[in-house]
Amino acid sequence: MFLALREIKHAKIRYLLIGLIMVLISFLVLFVSGLAKGLSSDNASSIQRMNANYIVLDKESDLRLNRSQLSEKKLRVIASYADRNQVTPLTIQMTTVKKEGSSQKLDSTVFAVDPTSFLAPSAVEGKPLQQAQINEAVGDLSLKEDGFQIGDRITEETSGRVVTLIGFTKDQSYSHSPVLHLSLKTWKAMHTGKQDSQHIYNAAALNGNKTVAKQIENHVQGTEVISKGQVLKSIPGYKEEQGSLLMMIIFLFVIAAFVLSVFFYVITLQKVNQFGVLKAIGAKSGYLSRTVVYQVLSLTMVSLIISIILTFTVANLLPAGMPFVLSIPLITGCSILFLTVSVIGSLISLYQVIKIDAVEAIGRAA
Repeated sequence: MFLALREIKHAKIRYLLIGLIMVLISFLVLFVSGLAKGLSSDNASSIQRMNANYIVLDKESDLRLNRSQLSEKKLRVIASYADRNQVTPLTIQMTTVKKEGSSQKLDSTVFAVDPTSFLAPSAVEGKPLQQAQINEAVGDLSLKEDGFQIGDRITEETSGRVVTLIGFTKDQSYSHSPVLHLSLKTWKAMHTGKQDSQHIYNAAALNGNKTVAKQIENHVQGTEVISKGQVLKSIPGYKEEQGSLLMMIIFLFVIAAFVLSVFFYVITLQKVNQFGVLKAIGAKSGYLSRTVVYQVLSLTMVSLIISIILTFTVANLLPAGMPFVLSIPLITGCSILFLTVSVIGSLISLYQVIKIDAVEAIGRAA
């Protein structure tokens, strides 16, 4: 460690340039990772945060929530295979809403849930949904950015129903649109008299174990039980969006490995004579290899600290509407991967150090 730090101190400019490149690469990795996480949350946070293990869908829905239809009769059959509090209906509808007194329209997603069930969202402002009340709604906090306030009367344009906004939830979005939660009582009132009133549910949320899920899938005809992960992948554009960003992150790590390999390989070649002298006076290959690893780890850790600070600074400057999530687990995971990639990138240099012949290196220097 002493030799590693001593050499970094001696060749400041050289290692400063390497460190700068590592800062830029790690910053880009963290920023793209935060963007990927933010887009994932903006696209499906309502599903990700849903307190359910499985979703029961119509078998012909192609795993799409909005294509599935379940009747009340089928829902009762599904519920018979689980405990009373393990199954609850769920309805999703993409729609457009408008605040009363305003001409501005906003794309939104309506989630109809039982306010007494495990799907009921908690309110961070105002009041939560209540079973006894009708024509009330709670919306995602992002609605405030579009001018919506508690007490506003909102028109759901598909049905023409007017509901009152009584509270706000947090991190509830679906397909890049804010979620508006309604009670099932309000939803049924919206569909009274319509031809599809017997098929007003899209799915049933199951908060049970795998055994219960298998029983429902095997015994309730025309249904299939899928995990939340499968639901996420079925959201239009979710898999493609996350796949593209994941490929970018992977390529950034690969590029980082190649760049570090080249830099440290060239530096090692420049120091062959010095390593040869050190070997001649008794330094072991293991000691010299550890010196290279210490240099790589020291530079990587300092670069990561700087890039994390830089990423948080840039994140605070981003506009509120830009989806960006940088959590501690995400930073930890990226940092561990970057450290691993850095060590892997130095393996060629370690091989070069091990195979240095002291006599040949000293002779070359002479």
